[in-house]
Amino acid sequence: RHVHARRRGECRCDASIHGGMVTMEREQKIDYRSPLYLQLREVMRSKIESGEYPPGTCIPSENVLAETYGIHRLSVRSAISALIYEGLLKSVQGRGVFVLADKIERDLDTLGGFKQTMLERNKVPSTRTLIKALRPAEQYYASLLKIKPEDMLYYIRRICSCDGVPVSLEEVYIPEQVVPNLCDIDLRVFSIYDVYHFSNIRLRRAAQTLDLTTLEPADAKLLNIEPEVAVMKFQGISYDDTGRAVEYARTYTRGDICTFSVHFRR
Repeated sequence: RHVHARRRGECRCDASIHGGMVTMEREQKIDYRSPLYLQLREVMRSKIESGEYPPGTCIPSENVLAETYGIHRLSVRSAISALIYEGLLKSVQGRGVFVLADKIERDLDTLGGFKQTMLERNKVPSTRTLIKALRPAEQYYASLLKIKPEDMLYYIRRICSCDGVPVSLEEVYIPEQVVPNLCDIDLRVFSIYDVYHFSNIRLRRAAQTLDLTTLEPADAKLLNIEPEVAVMKFQGISYDDTGRAVEYARTYTRGDICTFSVHFRR
């Protein structure tokens, strides 16, 4: 229940947080040295951190929040803007304001697969293979992987998810001669890095580039984002300990839930 007190033309709304819920109490007073929007920002932050506002869900509208806490819509808007700036919320025009998950950090100078990286961060990885097929390398991929254009390679297209949230769209090209039995391995059970381990392939280095791009509407839908939202595009070739090119990978990664770090050394 809201308690309002008029004093010198001002509207007051006394609030406190108990277990992530806001209750109105007569004996507490608003600290007017702390702006109302900052107080609401902390209330909403508590709801996000406690899971009352889960990642991916839409928070109540400005009108609902203003009515719930007895404050002006401008104060609500300022609180939401502050949380958007912090990366806890995301505004989607025409759809509302959504809660973002914690960003997943990946280390660019460590060679490892998606599954391994997520497990190291206590996340639950999953992949959904859209395509796994053999195709001729042709000139472009043959030049990248140092094979003949008529050689066959595996083309794998899949969605990588973390805790059930799609993170990246991945395309991997592996020469058939590198892993001849890849067609018999279920990639829903084993990661590509597991396959390399089974085949005694030890990756040692990779050359990778990073760009920003946008996706076609169908691909953006796979990642649950709007087509105009930019994604990080990684392209790279991985090599084993003999210097042989093992794979060429092209990955489109959501920047709203992933961050990457690079360590420089002398």
